[in-house]
Amino acid sequence: MALQIEGRYYATGRRKGATARVWLTLGKGNISVNKQGAVEYFKRDSSLALLSKPLELTELSGKMDVICTVKGGGLSGQAGALQHGISRALCEYNPELRSSIKKAGMLTRDSRVKERKKPGQPGARKRFQFSKR
Repeated sequence: MALQIEGRYYATGRRKGATARVWLTLGKGNISVNKQGAVEYFKRDSSLALLSKPLELTELSGKMDVICTVKGGGLSGQAGALQHGISRALCEYNPELRSSIKKAGMLTRDSRVKERKKPGQPGARKRFQFSKR
């Protein structure tokens, strides 16, 4: 889902169990996640790099403010959901950016999720040790 309301561009991003709601506005390049700065929310540099990748690719890193709320999943999944949401919102902002973002693979939702544990087994794939006698 993506829409534009009064200079704000909205999109939803998903990854693993996380869902991110993203609003883009013209600004100075501030990124806030759940009413905190992105640096305070995500401690890892790799997570911060995921967030800034779509903005750097489109050369809008210092020109757009990103306000987002994230729910569910862990920090890695949340960072991936934010990247997906920012990419989709950038396509709403300027449809000409779509080809470069799509070529980088940031518009495709990464559908890999944790496999469920099966009944009568210790894990998703692990089996109890076979005993002949």
